[in-house]
This record gives sequence, structure tokens and C-alpha cells, in this order.
Amino acid sequence: MATDRDTARQVIETEAEALRVMAEALDESFGAALDLMERCGGKVIVAGVGKSGHVGRKLAATLASLRTPAFFVHAAEAVHGDFGMITKEDVAILISHSGETTEVRAMLDTLDRIGCPIITITRTRDCSLARRADVSLLTHVSFEADPLNLAPTSSSTATLALGDALGVAIACRKGLTKEQFRFLHPGGALGARLRRETGDEKAEGGRSG
Repeated sequence: MATDRDTARQVIETEAEALRVMAEALDESFGAALDLMERCGGKVIVAGVGKSGHVGRKLAATLASLRTPAFFVHAAEAVHGDFGMITKEDVAILISHSGETTEVRAMLDTLDRIGCPIITITRTRDCSLARRADVSLLTHVSFEADPLNLAPTSSSTATLALGDALGVAIACRKGLTKEQFRFLHPGGALGARLRRETGDEKAEGGRSG
């Protein structure tokens, strides 16, 4: 009988394998997605529902923290008025493991009418979302890490990692500096560390006094 640690190792190893497969399968679509994001004159809009929505919120937050303006729109709320937040100057990233999520698919026609370029993150290109996208990014995840192969585990981890890759890669393209990063992160332990590293701690202490 499997122990708790056996189960934990199996989950971690399954998810690690999913990341390895995705990394090896990266193709020119990743660069094309970065091109759209780099040319964007507005903001990056990230949308999804369920676990994909939670990952999407993190992606938007990561992009914003790395100096790419971004925010999350819940797909179900978009069709009830939140499309007013989106313009043709923006780029949309739509997340759905299956690529068939009803609420996310419902965004496609309106995004087309707005003229907003679409990047999708799905498991495969053989799905409704990827077929309508300007650029489709794939996780290639076929098996989840839970014994039932049902709970979003490997798929959500892969999507999270792919989002981190987008955030870091676009920051590198834009030449993000430590000073720019510090400006966006003035609070908490990270802000204090960056002030020490950039020699601003004494100056800020003097101003506050």
C-alpha cells in the first residue's frame, strides 16, 4: 500500500515530467506570443475560469510586477459587461486546458469585434480556442497527477510555468532593470532587500524623518 510520501513523490514526479515535456515541445509560437505582447499599446488581458482562472490571476500579477501592464478578467464576467475594460490596443490571453470551456469560448466573437489579438493556452491545437487564436501556446499535458486523472494538477502547474516563462521572457526583451523592479516593489521584505542592494535605505529613511 502506498504511503503518503509515496503519493507525494508520485504527484511531484508526474508534474515535473509534464514540465519537461512542455519545455522540450516549445516552438516558434512562444516567440510569436512575445511579439504580440511587445507590440501591445495597451494592457495584457488574461481570462479564464476555475483553476485556469486562478492561474490566470497569477499570470496577470506576474506580468504587472515585471513591468508589463496586465489585469485579469473572469470570462463569465466579461460577457456581462467587463468587455468594457478591453480595447483593440490590448492583447488577450485566454486559458483553458481543454480549449472548449464554454465561458471562455463565449469571449471569442466579441474580442474579434473589438479587434483585440488573442493568445490561447490550451493542451492541444485541436480545439475551438486554439483554432481561433492569433497565437496558440500548448502545455501538451495528457495526464493529471491525481489517481483519477481528473483534478487540475499537472495541467495547472504547466500553465503556471508557461505563464512565468512569458512574464520573464517579455521582461528580458524589454530590458527590465533592478531599479525598475524596485520601483514596482517598494513594500515588504523584497522591497527592503532591494533598497539595501541599491543603496537607497538611508535616503528613504532620511526623507521619512
